[in-house]
Amino acid sequence: MSVANPVRGEAQLTLAGETLVLRPSFAALVAAEQELGPLFALVERAAAGGLALSELVALFWHCRCDWPARFGREAFAEALVVAGLASATPALRVLLGQILAGR
Repeated sequence: MSVANPVRGEAQLTLAGETLVLRPSFAALVAAEQELGPLFALVERAAAGGLALSELVALFWHCRCDWPARFGREAFAEALVVAGLASATPALRVLLGQILAGR
């Protein structure tokens, strides 16, 4: 089982009995920005309650770190929906904080 390292700005998310680590590295955030557009605008949408599920999945997907092979993007998205979006909120809060604060 993986455990997030808060010193690295990592977050963790438990889905389908697996603890998944999210690491907002520079490369991960650049990849997310290429798919989603400017990250500051993403943070603003999230703050206004306008973050789309597809954006959440994309951000988490690009920040994934050593996830089990069974979690392809579609399987991950489905597991996230099954767990409920409230389960993703703490990890999202960490990632958005890292985007704003930087490391």
